[in-house]
Formats: sequence, structure tokens, C-alpha cells
Amino acid sequence: MRFLRLIYCIYALGTFVLCMLLVIPPVVIASFFGKVRGGNFIYRLCSCWSDVWFFLIGIRHRNFYEHPHDRSKQYIFVANHISYLDAPVIVKTIRQKVRALGKAEVANVPLFGFIYRNAVVTVDRSSAAHRANSVRILKSVIRRGISIFIFPEGTFNETGKPLKELYDGAFRIAIETQTPIKPILFLDTFHRMHYRSVFSLTPGRCRSVFLKEIPVEGLTGRDVELLKQKVQQAMEQKLKEYKAGWIIG
Repeated sequence: MRFLRLIYCIYALGTFVLCMLLVIPPVVIASFFGKVRGGNFIYRLCSCWSDVWFFLIGIRHRNFYEHPHDRSKQYIFVANHISYLDAPVIVKTIRQKVRALGKAEVANVPLFGFIYRNAVVTVDRSSAAHRANSVRILKSVIRRGISIFIFPEGTFNETGKPLKELYDGAFRIAIETQTPIKPILFLDTFHRMHYRSVFSLTPGRCRSVFLKEIPVEGLTGRDVELLKQKVQQAMEQKLKEYKAGWIIG
């Protein structure tokens, strides 16, 4: 089984690179059309890339909606973070104009980094100035009518709990821009690719669950902690209900 998994992972990596190489030329062209028009087109390209790649490697993705989801509405999407596969699942899950917040160091990856820099808002968490600039960019994205996506846990959840402690950023931005929070659960990425190794990839189902949006009308900066706790409780409750595989006890 280990040998078969290794062969599968090598195949998956090869198809990943091939699909990426096919996407790069239109990404280069789109990058000349600016951060808004070009960025929106690049995101759609990434969605097509993920559709093809998931099909080729046998991952069956499906979205579930606990409440009706309005794609014409603007949100701050937040999701749990448990796997390297979470990134491609974003573009499989969210099919509307959106920009994700991602780690700055990923932009240094050859080839993929070029697509990454043009598709996400990067942040270097070790730099206060860089974090502040990323927040300004995310707010400007919202002002242009585009949703944003943030992993509020920041890094992989290796605690055995439903979620790690959440950072304030997403909730502070939500209140300051009066943009509702839309929580999403990535239920199966933990099983498809464990956070310990990219060579743990396996085919199978991959579900994303859209939870009920959490409004922020009337909230102020003093309510950031309250909003964060409300979102965390809602997500943890549902992760337990769906019996997320990484929860211990």
C-alpha cells in the first residue's frame, strides 16, 4: 500500500505541475489587466485548474449548504485549516469573486509562486508592518465589491481540538467594513492529505459545508472578541456534529 500511495502521489504531483504549466500563459496575460479585472480572471482560471486536477486524481468534491447561499452578496469567508489541500479546495468551494489571505513565503515557490502572487493577498505574520499593509489591502478589496477569504487559525490545527484559537483579524475587518462572516467547514482535507506530509494524498470524497452567515450590523471595535467567540462556537459545534476526523475525544 505504501508503494501504491507513493506512485499515486508522484502521479498527482506530475498532473499538478502539468495543469499549472497550462495555466501560467493565460495568468501572465491576465496580470496585465490589473489587480481587479486580471485578478478575477486568474481566480476563475484557478477554479478551472482545480476542477481538472481533482478529476484527474480522483478527488470528488461537493459543496453542501446548511442555509441558502447568495453568490451575489459579499462576505468574509472563514474556514478551518487542517491540510495542505485546503488551498486548492478554496477555489473548488467558492465560486464568486474572492481574494484569499495567504502566507508570503509561498510566493517564493518556483512557477506556482507567480500564480499565487497574482491570486491572493500575501501576509508575513512575522512583520507587524506587513500585517498592517495586508489588512489595508483586504479592506480595499472589500471596497471594490470583492469578498475575502481568511483562515482565522493562521496555521494548521494540530491540537486534536475542532479548532485552534482564532486570530482577531478577520473579525476586526468584518466589523470595520460591516461585511458579514460566512463560515465554511473543510471536512475531508485532513483525510485526503494529512498536514504532516504532502505524500499522504489519497483519492476520495472532499466536502465543504457552508454554514449560516453571521451578521455584523451595529457591532463596533469593542465587539471583536464577542464576534470571534460566536463564530468559533458555531464552527466547533458543526465540526463535532459532522464528526471531523482530527477531533480527539
